[in-house]
Amino acid sequence: MATQKMTLDQLVEVFAQSTVAQTDAIFRGDSKTGNRHAKKRIAAFKALCSHGNPGRDALAVLFSHSRMDVRVMAASYLLRHRTAEARAVLTDVAKGEGLAAFGASESLKRWEEGTWTLDPGTSE
Repeated sequence: MATQKMTLDQLVEVFAQSTVAQTDAIFRGDSKTGNRHAKKRIAAFKALCSHGNPGRDALAVLFSHSRMDVRVMAASYLLRHRTAEARAVLTDVAKGEGLAAFGASESLKRWEEGTWTLDPGTSE
């Protein structure tokens, strides 16, 4: 996948689709496929970051995605860049139950501990 040649919107779509595919694979008990999709999501995020803050900002559209897992993943990756908005998304989802709620609470926990490292780059 040549993520460097995609538009920001296409990269955001790859991020969302890969998150959905990873979650679905996890629920099927297929970690190998889940890991493959996680790598695609990470590559899409790195490609978005190569555009600086406009690339990161493009990902924020997923804060209102119909799937909770996609909202959580986008918010988790954007904690440093869009802290208030990302924390609001994660806090809301963490109130629920299930894998997405667990992921949201873990992201918030890592953020508060100071061990969060999904996007340690500097803002441009």
